[in-house]
Amino acid sequence: MPHYLLAVHGSEEDYASIPEDEVQEMYAATGRFNDKVREAGIWVFAGGLEPAETATVVDGTGETPVVTDGPYLETKEHIGGFWIIDAPDLDAALTWAAEGSKACGGKVEVRPFQSEPA
Repeated sequence: MPHYLLAVHGSEEDYASIPEDEVQEMYAATGRFNDKVREAGIWVFAGGLEPAETATVVDGTGETPVVTDGPYLETKEHIGGFWIIDAPDLDAALTWAAEGSKACGGKVEVRPFQSEPA
């Protein structure tokens, strides 16, 4: 089955305004979703990311690598976490993404991984 990336997008401002009790419920709902994905046998890997300002960009395309602090893109929204699942098709991945989006309270982008070369 193909692998899909389910990437959670949002801004730190979006989450900063959520009351702590709601944040804790989002964590619990995300934990239940993670358990459901594992039980379905499609779990590959998942994780939450530290804030975008902790990112470092490395450009090794020249003779000497250039290292820059901060995210690659200067944008309000960043990827805050992700799941990698092994779903039979895009429709199934979208169904899982909708459930994950509801659990974590954020928008989820779905992208298939490239197929292995023959």
